Amino acid sequence: MSTGKLKIDLNALVDNWRVLDALTEASVETAAVVKANGYGCGAERVAKALLHAGARTFFVATANEGAQVRQAVGPNPKINLFSGHMAGATDMIHDMQLTPMLNSVAQLTRHFEALPGAPFGIQLDTGMSRLGMEAAEWHAVRDIALERSPTLVMSHLACADEPNHSANDAQLQNFRAMTEGVQAPLSLSATGGIFLSSEYHFDLVRPGIGLYGGAPFDAASPVVHLSLPVIQTRDLDVGETVGYGCTWQAEVPSRIATLSSGYADGLPRALSNNATLWFGDIPCPLVGRVSMDLITVDVTHLTEHPDQLDILCRHQGVDDLALSAGTIGYEILTSLGSRHARRYGEVLS
Repeated sequence: MSTGKLKIDLNALVDNWRVLDALTEASVETAAVVKANGYGCGAERVAKALLHAGARTFFVATANEGAQVRQAVGPNPKINLFSGHMAGATDMIHDMQLTPMLNSVAQLTRHFEALPGAPFGIQLDTGMSRLGMEAAEWHAVRDIALERSPTLVMSHLACADEPNHSANDAQLQNFRAMTEGVQAPLSLSATGGIFLSSEYHFDLVRPGIGLYGGAPFDAASPVVHLSLPVIQTRDLDVGETVGYGCTWQAEVPSRIATLSSGYADGLPRALSNNATLWFGDIPCPLVGRVSMDLITVDVTHLTEHPDQLDILCRHQGVDDLALSAGTIGYEILTSLGSRHARRYGEVLS
């Protein structure tokens, strides 16, 4: 139902990439993570904008995502797959010139047998216990892998958004130990790791959420702005209720606006009775439950009838909204539904 207006500022996206790039030494490459459809912003448009800005290496989660980005950026940039060489992905990896970050001996064997001579990277598990080879597994295949010249050896930090967390230094030391003597380029840091110190930068950093205006990049330019249309307003008497479950009741005569958006459009149900929308500089509380296609907002205090209200804007970024829902900015961004009309601010030369 939603005809919300989702504005995506590609110039802000590029500015964020450039600021993050400037935080590392000139010898350190700054890649870009564009998985999950460019964090909900549109992978093709995002990748093209970043390519124009100077990004030459992109990371995605799966081969299908890699194919989408390849079609957008052409044959030259590197496109790395976090998921590695999964069963059934061989043809797409080959045809779309994708580089899997191999996560296990099984993936390494699959890649070497199916695509001998094709590029690959290695992902190591330095303490996150999620993807990558653990120390013993890596020790068993290290020589075999290195003699075939991986394009990258990487790992991922579990607690980079908490600078004082002991896991950061532990993973750094583990990564150094596991990559001692490795001549291939090394990568440990996503957005959070960039802010820890230059020790974490190695040869390549790969910002994701920071490009799109999310924490822990506190100085990031906001990339997304979402306005939601008002379908109808109604006046309520004292004691009348709003929405499923009658969870909000008018304590004074009230005017309620019904807006076209709901959890099918990426607004978590947890925002029920616990979020704010904006009419210019004026906050307006969301009242009642978030339903699939609709939300209701108290606009009693407004002096004019609103045609739309903002839910992502200069007063409220993705992390602010996420806090109201008890989640994180990643989830807000990647959940923004396809029913919003997207409009892009073009990249300036």
